[in-house]
This record gives sequence, C-alpha cells and structure tokens, in this order.
Amino acid sequence: MQHILDAIMSGDRTAETYQNLELPDTYRAVTVHKDEQNMFEGVATRDKDPRKSLHLDDVPLPELAPGEALVAVMASAINYNTVWTSIFEPVSTFGFLERYGRLSEYTKRHDLPYHVVGSDLAGVVLRTGPGVNAWKPGQEVVAHCLSVELESPDGHDDTMMDPQQRIWGFETNFGGLAELAIVKSNQLMPKPGHLSWEEAASPGLVNSTAYRQLVSKNGANMKQGDVVLIWGASGGLGSYATQMALNGGAIPVCVVSSPEKAEIVRSLGAEHIIDRSAEGYKFWKDEHNQDPKEWQRFGKKIRELTGGEDPDIVFEHPGRETFGASVYVTRKGGTIITCASTSGYMHQYDNRYLWMNLKNIKSSHFANYREAFEANRLIDKGLIHPTVSKVYKLEDTGQAALDVHHNLHQGKVGVLTLAPEEGLGVSDEEKRAKYLTEINRFRGI
Repeated sequence: MQHILDAIMSGDRTAETYQNLELPDTYRAVTVHKDEQNMFEGVATRDKDPRKSLHLDDVPLPELAPGEALVAVMASAINYNTVWTSIFEPVSTFGFLERYGRLSEYTKRHDLPYHVVGSDLAGVVLRTGPGVNAWKPGQEVVAHCLSVELESPDGHDDTMMDPQQRIWGFETNFGGLAELAIVKSNQLMPKPGHLSWEEAASPGLVNSTAYRQLVSKNGANMKQGDVVLIWGASGGLGSYATQMALNGGAIPVCVVSSPEKAEIVRSLGAEHIIDRSAEGYKFWKDEHNQDPKEWQRFGKKIRELTGGEDPDIVFEHPGRETFGASVYVTRKGGTIITCASTSGYMHQYDNRYLWMNLKNIKSSHFANYREAFEANRLIDKGLIHPTVSKVYKLEDTGQAALDVHHNLHQGKVGVLTLAPEEGLGVSDEEKRAKYLTEINRFRGI
C-alpha cells in the first residue's frame, strides 16, 4: 500500500498516475467474523465489547464490478451501525450478506466468512469499473452509504424506496474502515477541499440522515420558526440536526446529558438547552411501565424555554427510552420523525396523545442520492461543519466503537485508515481559515 499512499501524499491527482499504480493482492480492513457471531450470547447489550469482535485483518482485494469504484481510503468514521455490527444486534449482519449474495453473480462477492465494516470514507479513486463515466482515478472523494440496484421502478422517485436498498458497510461488504473500499460510483461525491481527510470522512452518514429526517420533504420538512426538540443534540446525529435547525431559521430545543454537552450545543448557537441528567428525568418507572408524570414535567420544561410553545417537530433517534415522552410533548398536529432507536427498537407510547391530537409519527432512514448530495453541498459551502471530537488509528477501531457504544463520545469519532496523521488532505487553506473555529469546535472534547 505504501506506493499508493506515496502517490496520494505527493499531491499528484492525474488520472494516468493512479491508473498505472499496481494494486495489492490484499489490504488491511476492520472485520467481524462469521464464526464468532454467537460470541456474545447471554451477555447484556451494554457489556458486549466491540474490541473483542472487531479484527484488523489482511483481506483479499475483490474484483471490481460494473458501475463500481475502488477507493484508497484515507479516513473513515464510527457510526452506530458499526457498533450494532460488532455486537451482532439486533441481528448478525451476515444474514444481510447472504441475502445480497443471492441476487447476482457480482453480489456473490459480498457473502464471505468475514464482513469489512464501515459506512463513511474520504479518499482517492484508484479504479472505476465498466460503465463509470462521471469519476476518474485520482479524484478526491467522499462517499455516502446508500447502495441501491435501481432495477425496480419503486426507487426511481426516491432511491430509499428501492426494494434492494442497502446501507454500504452494514448490509454490504467491503466497507470504509479499511485501506481500500469498493462502492457504487453513484455513492461518490466531491471531497470538500477545506477539510482534512478525517474531517471530510466524518459527516457522510449522519449529516445525510439528519438532512432527510429534518429538512427534506421526505422527512419533517422543517420551516422557519418551527420549534424542534433534538435528542442527543451534541452527538453524532444531533450535532448536525442542531446546525440544520439553526441554519433553517427553526428554534432548536437541545436535550443533552451533561453540562459539558450543554456548552457544546450553546457554542453552536443554541439557546434552549435541557440537561436531562441535571433535571433527573426518569421516563420509565421500571422495565415495563413509563411515568406520564415525567412526560408532563418534561413538557413543562420545554414550554418554560419556548414561551409556552410545544415542539412542532421532535427529532427522535434514542427510541425506546424517550419515545413515549416524545409523542406526549409534540404539539397538536406536530410530527415525531424517527430513525435509529439506539436505546431499543420496541417503542411504547400512549396512543391517546397521538390519536386525539392529530400528531404524526413519520419514519426516516438515511437519505436518497439527491439528499445526500445536498447535505454534502452544505458541508462544502461552509454552512454545516464537521463535528469530529476524537480520531483513532485503524488498529484502535475496537476502542473507538466501544466509546460510541457507551456514549462516551461527542459529535463524530474519526478513524485514520491510510492517512499517517491528522490534518492532512486540505487543498483550500483560504476557505479553511474562514471556518477554522467552527471546524475545530468539537475537537478534544
């Protein structure tokens, strides 16, 4: 891999240089192993340790299929789907790979006894397969994680509706937590020149997810003046939702879990902040019963901050722990927009507050091609900024995933793959200088 890294570090981006680079037979990649998918049986979710299941292996370089690109990955990032993959919850991802492998001769490549994980990347194109015209070797790129076959009419209005829609690196193989990755060419987007490799890699999944969930007509369709309740407002997903709410003229009410996290969202420009730990909210009396009085107390706090207004939109992603409260506090006719369910998928709520108050529960999952492009454009324009707080080396991916699993992180956790150190890859220093404070806001927190 060293000759590939040397070419990238030289700054040469001519297509001929990269077309003529010899490709290695193997590359280093973070994997889970199929023969270990039952290793955590009987272990409580919180006690499942990604450091035990995530391996750094040398894996064979797969054949490149039509419509695909091979990318030298300079940096990647940790998302909750890598945590779920590593602890084999709610299901083992090898079932996804087996089903995908039955689709065609080319998808058989994905059904392997190991799964290369990771759904973010920033890097340089090395090769393109037959039928790829928009991208050339040597181009600097980031990738969104939507993998779609687009052979069904169902997906042509909204690619997320395609029956063969998958998340790359989670429901497909050859993901971004590796020195090389294979993506469909329509996953590629231009790398913002004012960002380093790790900064450019980090927004992809969560930024696009927040865009569809909050801004898009396919999500909550947020408008100016909307009161938006944002759970986990300093986290990977919430930090982008907070920025989008502020940019879009909405009024975010940011829920965090510590004074330190409150300071982070305050620095973003948020004024209405609820520290749920300081307030001591306990939405569940026990494992089976929620406490409506706590919903009421939470709703009263929101009204105190907003001058008596309830949320028009609740940006929901914790799931089980918070969903009953979310449904309760939403204004009449308002929308609970939900994805992820990081605290549990089995949501419970009192339907009287939904049904009799004409509220809406709407689902959202990642983003379609256009939404992902628009979300990346906001990054490139300096309207939304990366929220990288900490960066790990590839061999420490297990620890990075453990931090996210235990919610010890702020913003996004980056991973250096081929990049030898942080801060590399910036090509537009003038633009970077303009936004440096915003780019570094989460660093070291």
